[in-house]
Amino acid sequence: MNLTHFFEHWAITENPFKGEEARDDAVFARLGLHGIADQSPARPTATHSDFEKVLGSLERPSTAVVFGEKGSGKTAIRMQLADHIRRHNLDHPDRAVWIIAYDDLNAILDCLHDHGGKANPADSLRTIRLVDHIDAMLGRATTTIVTQLLDRPLADSPCPVPADARRRLRRAGQQSVRDLRILQAVYDDAEQAPRRARALRRRFGVWPSGKSLLWRGLAWAGWLLPAGAAYWAYFQVPDDAERLRTALQIVGAILAAAWLLVAGKQFLLERWRIARLGRRLFKQVRTGRRSEHSFAGAAAGLDRDDQTPLILPLTDSDENRYAMLDRLRRVLAALGYRGVFVLMDRVDEPTLVNGDPERMRSIVWPMFNNKFLQQEGFAIKMLLPIELRYALFKESSAFFQEARLDKQNLIERLSWTGSMLYDLCDARLKACRAADAPPMTLMDLFAEDVAGRDVVDALDQMHQPRDAFKLLYRCLSEHCSNVTADQGEWRVPRLVLEQVRKQEAERVQQLYRGIRPA
Repeated sequence: MNLTHFFEHWAITENPFKGEEARDDAVFARLGLHGIADQSPARPTATHSDFEKVLGSLERPSTAVVFGEKGSGKTAIRMQLADHIRRHNLDHPDRAVWIIAYDDLNAILDCLHDHGGKANPADSLRTIRLVDHIDAMLGRATTTIVTQLLDRPLADSPCPVPADARRRLRRAGQQSVRDLRILQAVYDDAEQAPRRARALRRRFGVWPSGKSLLWRGLAWAGWLLPAGAAYWAYFQVPDDAERLRTALQIVGAILAAAWLLVAGKQFLLERWRIARLGRRLFKQVRTGRRSEHSFAGAAAGLDRDDQTPLILPLTDSDENRYAMLDRLRRVLAALGYRGVFVLMDRVDEPTLVNGDPERMRSIVWPMFNNKFLQQEGFAIKMLLPIELRYALFKESSAFFQEARLDKQNLIERLSWTGSMLYDLCDARLKACRAADAPPMTLMDLFAEDVAGRDVVDALDQMHQPRDAFKLLYRCLSEHCSNVTADQGEWRVPRLVLEQVRKQEAERVQQLYRGIRPA
């Protein structure tokens, strides 16, 4: 017998237990955990018991720090959080929550490594600052907002910009437009950031100040005055009016000198100042792939008062970054978003990390700052590998005092009991059955000599969903390989369950000891 015959007998349309990664798991999608329309009764049993604590209140966003083993469901929780927020945004468009996906750190870490100029990636990662994380989050949010404003709103996006976004921002006041332009100049990670800055100015009808236009006009047309004085001195003044000619020559020379000073200021000094501004931004904002010229071109369109260190992140001070976060919140508030959720996951997967606990520590530790984690309306959901939990317990009391993890909804270990795993597997089984199939439970797949407690105890030894799925998958495979289709034995006997349980429990223990790959 093969699994296909087995599943056909039970009216199971898809193997419920073959998925090992939530992002690629079709059964996970069928459960409706990252869909909008699904309201399956199995949905409540497919979430971890700590999910509500991780989610918190969408009206009052709060930080959560979760540690979990590989395969314990961290990525599934992240997708469930995003799904829950999507549903909330559809039901409450006036109180929506913006999502910043912070789960693919490859591009950010590559940029930091390139900026650092160090040969060893570990040395580059040790230079990561809190402000680098803030810059990266601002970059992802700003780029998404500007792209939707200039191109078109993305209806299928978890955070679409309203169709009347321009009217909303204008109605919110010039401060909101100014905030958006400052954010775009610094954090828009698109290739054509200067061009997008000009397009944004045209979209909102922002023009240079009268003082700026006057200086530009004098620089470009100021030569007409000394040229006119020279023309009159040499071609219009009679030969006998020597004193008048001399006076005009002196006036022309003074005007020429003044124009040269104005032109020098506008064409040389001003360009040097803007180029220097671009270099300073390039040095500080290390998480995007923009050149000094790109920063300079985008920042040149800002008002002179907005090009100062008080506004732009020209130093490594975190106060400028918190001010930038405030600007982002004001812009989002004008667009109908009342909070921000940062979903951080897969810290161990970037190429420069490769699961190294010390490198993960270099990335995450700067974020353990109470001021950063406790911002109003700004929630950081950190789904971290269990290796960082072990490193965390080795830190000093001063570190804990700064991080104040007692206020961050800390979950020290994302654990699953056998009963929780049973409910999860049962929900997956029901999600894979034909619509007209009669009701059944997970226990129906096992023979009469298998008690419910036996299955729960076997699942309890797996500790996490990924290994629980492997256990059940192997039980079905082993049973099918030992019987023929003609025998008609459609239930897994106790002997097969015990054999597979013993082998899988040994595999899990070897995995935890680091002597087995998976």
